[in-house]
Amino acid sequence: MQTLKRGLGLLVVGLVAFFGAIMLASESGEVVVLSTTDAEGSVHETRLWVVEHDGALWLRAGVPSSAWLQRLRGHPEVRLQRAGIVHRYRAVPSDDAGLRAAINAKIAEKYGWAESLIAVTRDGSASVPVRLQTLD
Repeated sequence: MQTLKRGLGLLVVGLVAFFGAIMLASESGEVVVLSTTDAEGSVHETRLWVVEHDGALWLRAGVPSSAWLQRLRGHPEVRLQRAGIVHRYRAVPSDDAGLRAAINAKIAEKYGWAESLIAVTRDGSASVPVRLQTLD
């Protein structure tokens, strides 16, 4: 019985450590704040990574069901705070596999070990790149 309790305790500690590392990783490097609006008009803020590709800023939803992605599909006008400056954009999600691979590669290059750790928790082939078109 003691061995079972000890084993369960180690499992819990391991899971807490793993998810703590994921949270730490997600806040490493450049993190921007995306403001999206829901169907009721409420504004939601989400902390995300950002990369530049082909002269535009890009975000990435790790999974297609991400709440922020669903909100911007309904209301594509968003605000992005980067380095303390807020700009307005039209967010344009893409289903293009080649573009997905390019954005995933840019994120891996920019965020390194943090992206490698987070990638363990999701399928990169299901991610959704989101282009930000300037409105300002």
